[in-house]
Amino acid sequence: MIPQTALAADAKRAETVLIVDDVAENLSVLHELLSPEFKVQAAKSGERALRLVASSPLPDLILLDVMMPDLDGYQVFERLRGDPKTRDIPVIFLTAMDGVEAEMRGLELGAADYITKPIVPPVLLARVRTQLELKRTRDQLKSANTWLEAEVSRRMAENDLIQRVSIRALAYLAEARDSETGNHILRTQRYVESLARRLRTHPRFISALNDHYIDLLVRSAPLHDIGKVGIPDAILLKPGRLDADEWAIMQSHARIGAEAIERAESEADAPVEFLRLAKEIANWHHEKWDGSGYPDRLSGDSIPVSARLMALADVFDALISERVYKPAMPYDAARDIIAEGRGNHFDPDVVDAFLSDFSEFCNIANCCCEPV
Repeated sequence: MIPQTALAADAKRAETVLIVDDVAENLSVLHELLSPEFKVQAAKSGERALRLVASSPLPDLILLDVMMPDLDGYQVFERLRGDPKTRDIPVIFLTAMDGVEAEMRGLELGAADYITKPIVPPVLLARVRTQLELKRTRDQLKSANTWLEAEVSRRMAENDLIQRVSIRALAYLAEARDSETGNHILRTQRYVESLARRLRTHPRFISALNDHYIDLLVRSAPLHDIGKVGIPDAILLKPGRLDADEWAIMQSHARIGAEAIERAESEADAPVEFLRLAKEIANWHHEKWDGSGYPDRLSGDSIPVSARLMALADVFDALISERVYKPAMPYDAARDIIAEGRGNHFDPDVVDAFLSDFSEFCNIANCCCEPV
């Protein structure tokens, strides 16, 4: 619900009217007419009016004489409209000229109203009240819109945080079954982001790897191994090599993960963009560039970009990490294996991006090496 306290306080505030006229008698008459109802400021010249506006709290309305020496009313008005701070203050022109052309000029410039002299007090008061009421309504709408925009931003940020935490929690649930993986999901997430940002200007990837896609990619990356929750411990944690049947079961984690994400996707009230990439990554991050991977033996560009990036990130992290069936490999040795996989296991350009600044991937590995 939109807070009403600020709106109520603003409504009770005495509104300020600035009168600008080079004739002292006119200022006196207008001050006497307006002061019982409003806070009144007076200026005998356009320059003085502009100084008042610049140094004081902004007036709510300006009554501006047209015919003045030095700066006339039109020039003052243009200066007010040229300043973002004062451009929204309503201005009523006051003039002894009663020609239609003069009135049209003022209104075309953007004046709120145009009143000819001599002043008729009831008419002037009615028009002043009307313009102040309109301004008060505009200010209240602006305050309400500002509050609504802030509230929408706050709730979107809150929803975004909930989504990210929920994704991470699901990923940790899968990873928790293997305590030796450490911060695997954090490392692979950062490897993937680094690869994507390095490739975003590459001709083969420029159409896909925009900021929005990369954000979705990074968001979805932690779910790449979510399907491992469906693999029995005897296979997942086996300290030795898997036999053919066990390996077939282990490979099924890709399909299990993709199907779980697809089911969640189908039950959502509206499409959830990152789930599309999460499903791609879960299903195909074990595919190989030469078509010898699993589960669908995809090859080349038929493998989604998201899965190609995760394929390298996942293998590199597996190589440098200790597992129940192997020790951790030195970074340089892992780099050499990745390089050897260029064009057969991995997309050649993804490998080139990896090798272009290998030290960054080593830094990521070092910064995220402690178990959660």
